[in-house]
Amino acid sequence: MGVPLKNLEKVGGTPLVARAVAACLQAELIDEVVVSTDHDRIAEVAANAGARVVHRPADISGSTASSESAVLHALSEGLDEDPEIVLLVQCTSAFIDPADLDAAIAKVVAGEADSVFAGTETYEFVWTGDGQGVNHDPATRPRRQDREAQFRETGAFYVMRTAGLREHGHRFFGRIAVQQVPMEHAVEVDTPEDLKIVRALAPVVDRPLPIDVDAVVTDFDGVHTDDRAFVDSEGRELVAVSRADGMGVSLLKRAGVKLLVLSSEQNPVVAARAAKLGVPVVQGLTTKHEALSEWIASEGLDPERVAYIGNDVNDLAAMSLVGWPVTVPDAHPRVRAAARVVLSTPGGAGAVRELSDRVLAARPEAVDAAPVATATVSSVTSRIQPKPVQIGDALVGPGQPVYMIAEIGINHNGDVDIARRLIDVAADAGCQAVKFQKRTPEICVPMEQRSQIRQTPWGEMTYMEYKIRTEFGYDEYSQIAKHSEERGLAWFASPWDVPSVEFLEAMDVPTHKVASASITDHELLRALASTGKPIILSTGMSTLEEIDKAVEILGTSKLVMMHATSTYPLPPEEANLRTIVTLQERYGVPVGYSGHERGLQISLAAVTLGAVTVERHITLDRTMWGSDHAASLEPSGLEHLVRDIRIIESALGDGVKRVFPGEEAPRARLRRTTA
Repeated sequence: MGVPLKNLEKVGGTPLVARAVAACLQAELIDEVVVSTDHDRIAEVAANAGARVVHRPADISGSTASSESAVLHALSEGLDEDPEIVLLVQCTSAFIDPADLDAAIAKVVAGEADSVFAGTETYEFVWTGDGQGVNHDPATRPRRQDREAQFRETGAFYVMRTAGLREHGHRFFGRIAVQQVPMEHAVEVDTPEDLKIVRALAPVVDRPLPIDVDAVVTDFDGVHTDDRAFVDSEGRELVAVSRADGMGVSLLKRAGVKLLVLSSEQNPVVAARAAKLGVPVVQGLTTKHEALSEWIASEGLDPERVAYIGNDVNDLAAMSLVGWPVTVPDAHPRVRAAARVVLSTPGGAGAVRELSDRVLAARPEAVDAAPVATATVSSVTSRIQPKPVQIGDALVGPGQPVYMIAEIGINHNGDVDIARRLIDVAADAGCQAVKFQKRTPEICVPMEQRSQIRQTPWGEMTYMEYKIRTEFGYDEYSQIAKHSEERGLAWFASPWDVPSVEFLEAMDVPTHKVASASITDHELLRALASTGKPIILSTGMSTLEEIDKAVEILGTSKLVMMHATSTYPLPPEEANLRTIVTLQERYGVPVGYSGHERGLQISLAAVTLGAVTVERHITLDRTMWGSDHAASLEPSGLEHLVRDIRIIESALGDGVKRVFPGEEAPRARLRRTTA
């Protein structure tokens, strides 16, 4: 059974057609988005999402009409002239990554293919209904590692040369290539069951986005609390709330966001908490949606610019009234399915604060207008999940893959060829980024050290001559940028002085790293803050007071912290990995780990404690000349580290206790139940 008008069905709170249009508009290589439809409501939603609409005639609108006929009609009716390349996107795919669209288009632009389709890798054995092997001989069952990968067509998108489409009348012609997409993006909505699957996946797969609203309305039980109540001997109720929520509400009020609490219960606890927050409350409601509708009208608000956060089925009607229905991760399944946003933080543990951070992220002027005082930073402990920080194409934070940084630093020894080889090592191991160090020796080298004599691989020279000899300039970093891009890596550096910040900005790096040694260089920190780029702050050899002052300058909206101990090499007893938790709770930002130890164990343990990024020095050979090589990983060590971190990520799970399929057989065989 199909899904009537499935393109209007909401996934993650957004109609499928609007999700498809948004993905296309976010792609850099798409010039115009045209939606072909014969349905007025689909046309309205598509137009509101930013697409041009072409009304499809009845003779090519039935179930027997081909997608190609709709594309050719749209080309003839919707555009003045044929584009060189046309992209067919099917709205039945809920998860389309704009980066995948760009990559597929680039293959055609570069002449690598004439037609490209979205496919996901598979090693499945396929059979006919009468028991015949389609892609295998049933008598020979090769192992997965002995089989060549095949690709299942997902139906999400197809890229083709327009002239070829007109000539052949079909989307597949000439040189055909596959654009590989991840398995979680490969579910196509054809049945109600498919719709349930993508709705369940949306909170996990969708990237967290800012919530652009003018008002936030909250349920109380299960949102401000964990849905439990403590009753004393005299029948008085107590509930647990998060202090972090109070800070979030305060920031929203300061930003001019309207607030309201709705509760179906008449409870003095609700009134007391609302009074403490300074937020109006309406209690004892049998129908929350009616009270919400009246309040929206009285405040003159656009319902599409209102967020409502609830957790149970009595919130569903209210959630359907607003443009941003939000819920908590432990909400009722029907509520999670109806939500546009599922937060990562449970009720009572900072859910309202997480929502407020997402709302404020859409109002950068409000964040800028609310500087963090040192006293506030040092006294407020937050247990909310920090929101991820965008670094280039990657999100760095809880719920995201650990961001692996290969620290090349000065281990290139002034040789750009060694730098390129180290970039290859990082890419082959599966890292996402490589990092260097950038100095202006005339500023950074202390006067008393400049004339000191060093024995180097290039002969005897002063320390100043040595630092100049090993420092890369524009030509070398241009080669590094080009090679990093070719290998699919981001690159950036730790600037040690203000001119180096300006140099790196001219190179358009996606982020800046503050070295542990620079955390008290406030002039440098102010220069970095002025770039508006994400900042990675290393905290080695620093006190909390020194970190507080750095955070006051840098802010927290685009900050990733790195726990580090600046001992080379690092002995295990000085690793102090529980500081990862301390830093996250104190500053409410994603926290990673920058390691200087020998071996892998400490870095792996950091991931189990919540490190969202891991940085390790790398070298071609630990016996090479230079100060950092001995505490660096060789290529095989880096490869093993990345491999083991990915295994740990998979093994950590979601913390929900359940019986897994592999336990069913021993459970049935071994379990005894007694009354």
